[in-house]
Amino acid sequence: SRGAYLMINDMEMSSALLPVGFCDLLPVNAEVEARGLHSIMDTFVAFGYERVNPPLLEFEKSILAHAGTGVAEQTFRLMDPETHYMMGLRSDITPQIARIATTRLINSPRPLRLSYSGPCVWVSGTKNHSTRQILQAGIELIGVDSPQADAEIITITSEALKGLGIKSIISFDLLMPQLAQTIIYEAKFTPASAKTLFRALDRKDVAAVKQLAGPASETLITMLEAAGPIDRAFEMLKKLHLSPEANLILQRLFVSAETIKKQNDTISLTIDPVEFRGWNYHTGLCISVYIEGISGEVGRGGRYLSNNGEAACGMTLRPDILLQAVNIDMNTFRKIYIPFGNSIEHVKHLRHKGYSLVMGLEEIYDDEQEAKRLDCHFIYKEKSIMSLMNKEA
Repeated sequence: SRGAYLMINDMEMSSALLPVGFCDLLPVNAEVEARGLHSIMDTFVAFGYERVNPPLLEFEKSILAHAGTGVAEQTFRLMDPETHYMMGLRSDITPQIARIATTRLINSPRPLRLSYSGPCVWVSGTKNHSTRQILQAGIELIGVDSPQADAEIITITSEALKGLGIKSIISFDLLMPQLAQTIIYEAKFTPASAKTLFRALDRKDVAAVKQLAGPASETLITMLEAAGPIDRAFEMLKKLHLSPEANLILQRLFVSAETIKKQNDTISLTIDPVEFRGWNYHTGLCISVYIEGISGEVGRGGRYLSNNGEAACGMTLRPDILLQAVNIDMNTFRKIYIPFGNSIEHVKHLRHKGYSLVMGLEEIYDDEQEAKRLDCHFIYKEKSIMSLMNKEA
């Protein structure tokens, strides 16, 4: 069409144009993201989670196997010119960690604690975020299925977020998708009726659930109404009359939550007993992380089975989103201008004082004016650090 032709011509006219959902990260934002990511990863490592770094591209057969099936729709495919096999550009790092755990680290002692970070690319943006290149950082605890493991993942995530200096309220929303699914399957609805009921639950439509759920309506409506702060939710959920299988799922939710509170009773916990969107490959407790003032999740995780059926639990954070809530002190970016004639060797000790050295590359008539032009807050003069406001640093 003529519109498409004009758009292509426009793109050819400007090399600054990028595909929809992609952007350049410029100073100082790139520095903020790098320092925030460094802080998160340092916390993970401090709790024994060893770093791994999987590749951006893998063969489609491996990257979309097992846990990877849940992200197939968001995965770009392309052909490897070397082997002519199809490859996938990762849209989520968690399936790669599951692959590593069951291949290269299969003989490592369990529980296996791994951490990771890196970019991913999505086919399309989401409702809350239009970006298609995202940043992930996370941890995976592989080889044990226990409430203590669930609690460890949440507690360490909380520590990582606190380490960023976030002042807003951080909330962990606990979900157990299998609970509503089990109740509905036990009620023996037809596939079409069950699908309609799931849609009603997805919309939180109490009137529709009451009309569609039959004998299960009272239980499901109570679960819908229980969503919210953990203490109130538990009081409502404890009154449910469930089958042994459904009750076992609910009790695991109770025990995991109590274990989290024992680890750190300051963590804000909420419950959503009927949320199941996007939890395709999870097998137990699921977790969504929210920060007051930021739309949508800043992280999600939960329990799943690794590629060989091994129990695993993890958390993936989105530093590119959650860093919106971080106030970085711009004074920490202390650029100091080093006039021409000073060697790097002579002034490198200033780095240990927290300065970023901007070396003069030619003799300038007015060094202070040049320092200001280069956005430096300090200048090195007569072997001293001088503020450009004429105050001794």
